[in-house]
Amino acid sequence: MAEQQAVTPPGNKPHRGTIFVEDAKVLAHTAWEGDQYILRLESPKCAAHAVPGSFVHLTCDPSLPMRRPLSLMRVDATAGWIEILYKVHGVGLAKLAEAKPGAMLSSLGPIGKGFTPHAERPRTLLIGGGVGIPPMVYLAEALVAGQRAGTAWKPLVLMGSEIPFPFRARPSTVVVPGIPAGTIAAMPLLEEWGVPSRLATLAGYAGCYAGYVTDLASEWLAALTPEQLQEVEIFSCGPTPMLKAVAKVAQRFGLPCQVSLEEYMACAVGGCAGCTVRVETPNGPAMKRVCVDGPVFEASSVFPPAA
Repeated sequence: MAEQQAVTPPGNKPHRGTIFVEDAKVLAHTAWEGDQYILRLESPKCAAHAVPGSFVHLTCDPSLPMRRPLSLMRVDATAGWIEILYKVHGVGLAKLAEAKPGAMLSSLGPIGKGFTPHAERPRTLLIGGGVGIPPMVYLAEALVAGQRAGTAWKPLVLMGSEIPFPFRARPSTVVVPGIPAGTIAAMPLLEEWGVPSRLATLAGYAGCYAGYVTDLASEWLAALTPEQLQEVEIFSCGPTPMLKAVAKVAQRFGLPCQVSLEEYMACAVGGCAGCTVRVETPNGPAMKRVCVDGPVFEASSVFPPAA
């Protein structure tokens, strides 16, 4: 039985009593090209409380005192597992890559404020770059669940990467008007869910859009009618330069946009304030913690339009 303990930060905070420490069992650990790994963990408390956009703070190895923040890619609350996609960068994740099925890892989560789709804008455009892909997959799965519950979501997932994608891309069977001819590579898992997806890269992979994922997004948005644009909301996660570009795309088309930021973290529960970012608020600029005030923010508050 996994050890479970609620972490209760001091003060009256929205995340009070919702972050759990668990001894998470490695259920599966799959290696992909480009030093990428998909890790499935038995973590029932985290799985029961997670939302798209939240993350876990994971102990990579008993020899390393510092945890690593890793975004959730898939969650099954009924079966009690969570799934993480990560790319090896540094000693910690190199150690994590050695974990075998059956190993126990200390998991702290779920952490953070997630994405908030709005039903009045059902054309959800999900843009993921590199290790920012996982939250987009999780959000897409949640939107599919919403479709089954009667909400008319129409998600489109666009992904960009300059290293091989952590799945075997295949030609899409879902036609997406406005996508350039020849851009047919898709993520099989999303295809199985009935969610259209397309891939972008500068690395020349077959079937992918030859350019930045934000350029692909712009081409698709430019093909929509004014009435269709009124139904679009953008969600994104990836490296900061990409998020800045996504924010500019949203500003250009006058669209609401939520971004999930990537920051180095120490405690990840709001105590150390080591992951703060400047955010524009109605009362002026403020410093917000990415871990518990985010990681999801309105794009215009983090990347305000140039004066």
